[in-house]
Amino acid sequence: MTNFESNSLLTMSEVNVGFFTGSSIINAVDNVSLHINKGEVFGLVGESGSGKTMTALSIMRLVPPPGRIISGEVLFEGNDLLAIPEKQMEFVRGKKISMIFQEPMTSLNPVFRVGDQVAEILSIHTELTKKEVEEKTIDLLKNVGFDEPRQKYNQYPHQLSGGQRQRILIAISMACNPSLIIADEPTTALDVATEGQILCLLQDLVQKNRMSMLFITH
Repeated sequence: MTNFESNSLLTMSEVNVGFFTGSSIINAVDNVSLHINKGEVFGLVGESGSGKTMTALSIMRLVPPPGRIISGEVLFEGNDLLAIPEKQMEFVRGKKISMIFQEPMTSLNPVFRVGDQVAEILSIHTELTKKEVEEKTIDLLKNVGFDEPRQKYNQYPHQLSGGQRQRILIAISMACNPSLIIADEPTTALDVATEGQILCLLQDLVQKNRMSMLFITH
């Protein structure tokens, strides 16, 4: 095995995504190829509507209907994510690959405490007890910069600022220590000062946990 192969994490090869509208197909992603190594931060830059988010969703196999992944290959840790069964893909999402969405208010459920929403991913993908899940969630909230994590655990999304809600999404994405985080314009809805704080936080967390990141921006 070459060093290139041993260091490889994700390789997209000629991925095409189209939206089927009656008799026509609208191309959203056209022959996209990229390669991300272990521990690498990879920037995907493009104007609005260029297909950046659809590229990310195709990795997660979450392209919304009537969209469809038409062709291509997405190799992650040696497995083609476009070919594995959905049950296996459910294991990959959240545990191996996680995604930070660009709008924290619509990404969080308004009727559940933010702590419960962080804890949910741990309950799904780990065998921790209920008490251990709660303590792990408190640690995650502390790690993303909350001074009073136990208090924040019990709050609801509408009680938090935009920057605080984005920190919750980051905590969710980091919960299972994934190999790859996809950050889809994570600072779009934030003011400049908060944007800088979130970018520094992401950089520190990725370096500390030796993760890879696909960072999408315009």
